[in-house]
Amino acid sequence: MSKLPDFDSLPAVQGMPKGCAWGVFDKDGKKDVYGCFNLLTPDVVKAAIAEAKEGVSVSLNWPIGAIKTPGFGRKGLVHKVIDFNDSPLQVHGFDDELEFNTQCSSQWDSLCHFKHQDSALGYNGAKGSVKELTQDFGNVDKKKTFPTLEHLHERGGIVGRGVLLDYRAYAEAKGIKYSCFDNHAITTSVLDDVAKHQGTELKQGDILIIRSGFTEDLGDAGEEEQAQMLGTHKAVGVEGTGEAAKWFWNHHFAAVVGDTIAFEVLPAVPAKELSGKGGTIGDLVLHQYFLSFFGLNIGELWYLKGLAEQCAKLKRYSFLLTSVPLNVHGSIGSPPNALAIF
Repeated sequence: MSKLPDFDSLPAVQGMPKGCAWGVFDKDGKKDVYGCFNLLTPDVVKAAIAEAKEGVSVSLNWPIGAIKTPGFGRKGLVHKVIDFNDSPLQVHGFDDELEFNTQCSSQWDSLCHFKHQDSALGYNGAKGSVKELTQDFGNVDKKKTFPTLEHLHERGGIVGRGVLLDYRAYAEAKGIKYSCFDNHAITTSVLDDVAKHQGTELKQGDILIIRSGFTEDLGDAGEEEQAQMLGTHKAVGVEGTGEAAKWFWNHHFAAVVGDTIAFEVLPAVPAKELSGKGGTIGDLVLHQYFLSFFGLNIGELWYLKGLAEQCAKLKRYSFLLTSVPLNVHGSIGSPPNALAIF
C-alpha cells in the first residue's frame, strides 16, 4: 500500500478513460471487491485507535425519517409498530417493521450503486443485474462477484482514522455566504485551505468527512419547507471535475463522506474527461470516478453538527471512526451505523 501509483501513473485499462484503478488492489489473481478500504491496513487501524484519547463518542447518523419526501424519487420511511397483544403471541411487548430506501438518509454508497455511464460497468468491471443483486434466502455472494457492502463484514467492518474538514465553520470564519440548496461548489483548493485553517494533516488511509450544514438546515425545516429546499434541484457539494477526482485519488483516502445529498455539487456538469448529455444525473463526475474507477466508497447525508462541535471544543479534527453497514447481499447502499470516538 506504500507504493500506490498516483493518478497520472495509473496503468491504462482498455476501453476505459484515464484514471481507472481497476486491478490496483487485485491479489492472487482474484478481482478485488473492497476498493480503497484496502488502505485500512492493521498499521493504519492501530494508528487510528490512538486517536481515541478522551473516551467520548459522537454518532454521525441522521434519523432515517428525517426527510419527509427524499430526493430522486426515493421512498421514505414506513414504520409499523406491532403490539404483541394483537398477535398470536398474546404478551405485553412490541415489534418493529421498517420499510425504506437505504439512500433516504445517512448512507454508504456501494461500489455497485453508480456505474461508469458509457460502459455501464462498475468497479473492477462489475456488471450485475437486478436479479443477481436482490437478496433472496440463501443468495450469498460467496465468490465475491460484486463489490457490495456486505463483504466488509469479513474485514471486521470499517475502522480507521476519520478527519473532518469543517467547511461550514471555515466559511463563517472567512465571511463566505452560501445556501446549501444552491449550486455552491467547494473546490479542492478550498479543501486544502480548510485543512490549513484547522491545522489538520491529511494522511493516506484517512476517511475524509466534509461538513457543509446540508442535513442541519434540511432537518430543521418542516415538510413544505423541505419540499421547497429539495425542489431547487441544486445542492452544495464538492466540485465535480476530473481535476477534483485526481486530487482525491492522489491523497489515497480509504473513503469519503459528506452531509450533502450527492457529495458533489448539483446540478452535475459534464467533465471533458467523461462524455455526458449535460444537466442529467448521469453527469455525476465524482460518482463515476470514485465508485466505478477508484473503488472509493461515498458516504452521504451524514449528520455532522455534533462532530463539528466536539472537534471545535478539542481543537482537533481527527478521531477514530467506526462504521458497520448492513450485512446484506447486494447492498447497493446502507445506513452507516457510524461513530466518531475521541
